[in-house]
Amino acid sequence: MPPLALLLCLLAVPAVADGYLGSERCADCHATEYRAWRDSHHDLAMQLPTPGTVLGDFDDARFRYNGVETRFFRRGDAFIVRTDGPDGSLSDYEVAYVFGVYPLQQYLLPLGDGRLQALSIAWDARPAAEGGQRWYHLYPEEAVDHDDPLHWTGPYQNWNARCAECHSTDVRKHYSPASGRYDTSYAAIDVGCEACHGPGGQHVALAEAGDLAGAAAGGFPVDLTQRGAWRFPDGAAIARRETPVTDNRQIDSCGRCHARRGTLGDYHYGADLLDTHRLSFLQPPLYHADGQIRDEVYVYGSFVQSKMHRAGVVCSNCHEPHSNALRAPGNGVCAQCHKPAVYDSAAHHHHAPGPGSQCVDCHMPATTYMGVDARRDHSMRIPRPDLSLVLGTPNACTDCHGDRDDTWALAALRGWGIDPGDTARHPARVLQRLREGDRRAAAGVRAQVTDPALAPLWRATAMETLGNSGDGRLADTAATLLASDQPLLRLAAARSAQALPPGQRYTLLRPLVTDPVSAVRMEVAAALAAVPLDRLGDDDRMALEALFAEYLVIQAKHADMPSVQLQLGLFHSARGDLAAAEAAYREALRLNPQLVPAHLNLADLLRAGGREADARAQLQLARQIAPESGDVLFALGLSAIRGGDRERALDYLAAAAERERSGTRHRYVHAVALHDLGDPGAAVRALRGLNRAAPGNPEVLLALANYSAELGMVKEAAYYASELAAMEPGNARWRRLAQRFGAMAEGR
Repeated sequence: MPPLALLLCLLAVPAVADGYLGSERCADCHATEYRAWRDSHHDLAMQLPTPGTVLGDFDDARFRYNGVETRFFRRGDAFIVRTDGPDGSLSDYEVAYVFGVYPLQQYLLPLGDGRLQALSIAWDARPAAEGGQRWYHLYPEEAVDHDDPLHWTGPYQNWNARCAECHSTDVRKHYSPASGRYDTSYAAIDVGCEACHGPGGQHVALAEAGDLAGAAAGGFPVDLTQRGAWRFPDGAAIARRETPVTDNRQIDSCGRCHARRGTLGDYHYGADLLDTHRLSFLQPPLYHADGQIRDEVYVYGSFVQSKMHRAGVVCSNCHEPHSNALRAPGNGVCAQCHKPAVYDSAAHHHHAPGPGSQCVDCHMPATTYMGVDARRDHSMRIPRPDLSLVLGTPNACTDCHGDRDDTWALAALRGWGIDPGDTARHPARVLQRLREGDRRAAAGVRAQVTDPALAPLWRATAMETLGNSGDGRLADTAATLLASDQPLLRLAAARSAQALPPGQRYTLLRPLVTDPVSAVRMEVAAALAAVPLDRLGDDDRMALEALFAEYLVIQAKHADMPSVQLQLGLFHSARGDLAAAEAAYREALRLNPQLVPAHLNLADLLRAGGREADARAQLQLARQIAPESGDVLFALGLSAIRGGDRERALDYLAAAAERERSGTRHRYVHAVALHDLGDPGAAVRALRGLNRAAPGNPEVLLALANYSAELGMVKEAAYYASELAAMEPGNARWRRLAQRFGAMAEGR
């Protein structure tokens, strides 16, 4: 049997034993839903290549990118791509599957060891009049060579790990770390009925036995019907849900694929999304500072920020779940709950019919991904050019009016009588100040963490940001979330606790060691890896050992992911197993030789083991990959200090400080190095600049007070010491320092 035919046979493993019957089995009783699903994007998510399914031009078409000419042609019934392979040489690859249908279609090519890879040259399926019907590269502005991890043969274009879960039904990856081989299988090639509802075997058995009446969820693992009934209260222009939504099972079912997330263990239908996936928070560069979509984050993260979500709207209120189509065309989908006389009028949207008069134009601006795929932000917010002016975030007004600026847009809104009025105190403004190192914003961010009026995902992001900031009240704030009924908030508490000392960390997180949600337990395991087990009682020790074992089992399922190997390196290093940590970092680099954090962590591990020369070699490799990385330059600076090369150390640290855009560590350490290497005046000047850029940092104020006193600038020293003492009035050490420098300034 030819290798490709064997691969296709292995993938299409029947799953009847697991209760999966196939979508065709649903058609007899659910004909309307089945017809709606047929030819939907879910149905066409992945198909075998035939003249009817392949949209791209394989009539000896050619496409040139980065010096390589790729040829698309037929060989009998097969569709062939001749392009550069993993070693850069041209080879012929037979298309195994077509992937997607509109607005682009990709092609999966086999690469041995059970791997399928998504070719980075895609077919633009849009009409020619819209610029489509052409081959194009997904990274047109980059020169992606065969040794780049973004190359079609690299780890980030691998179907088995990156794509399969969301394009087929009941995918089992089956990766073997020992052999590096995949034996991936699926129950159905496409996103069928059972991808969302779960296996239908029990449902069909109950139906055939006449026992469906009263069966929970009709015999399926989960009941996804949460659309609900809505009505307009007397005199109201917005409908209200008659009965509240009590859980997120529908949007979490969709979020399994329509969210920026990582997969944990096996999927459990009806479970909280975090029980099977790790959700990304609203941090740059994935999201803009105000939570709008930026990178390819799909829609879940933006939707759960929205007022619609808080009001009880679920995906199926707007989208027909079988066809994936909107419930109504144009503004009709919004008119289900927003009376057109009030909202679909020029008095509301201030535009003539056409662009700007559609609800989505202002409230759901689109960002284009993969070159041609415009996806709308689902946070459904009002345009905020005022925030654009202070945060650099986009707004729908200037997205559409590209020849105008944010000042014009803000003036236009005010001319219509619209003035947000909360620019200075907006949660995004406060959170961004803390991200940039302004510790004075910490109190405002702590308030966001505990504010029930904010979306849980925003509160979780605030908690994570607080943990990254070095806030002195971190433990108290995290403690407020430990008993939350929101897994997302418990997860955020666990993640932020990694900034605390191990003992304090364990005391805080001990109640979460047996948390019912997997993502929370995984975060707790990572946070508590450094806790010495021999200092715990028997029950606590066994509970933590069980948690660590579970962590390793779940991570082993994704040992093909460079990021997971990086996490394993950190875990083993914290546990004191340096050999396992080194092996994990080296495996991460085998999978992705350009993974800079793995180079840096491995260098740090080698240095800790007394292998300074090997550590420096790793850092130089990292510099070759990312010569402008502040993290790399910072690590090189510290290495040069250890090696006694003062001049080079200061050059590296200065370069790292110059590139720092968030946080303060690089700039602070550069200033300390200036002082310790003999230039306290330059240190004070650097610290003054840092204090202006990121006020309220205790380390910076303490160094300014001490270094100023050392230079005889006692008034300045007293000023900085008083600022330090005012930050935490209860800190006796800082209070005494302020008193001492104050007395010196007064000549006492």
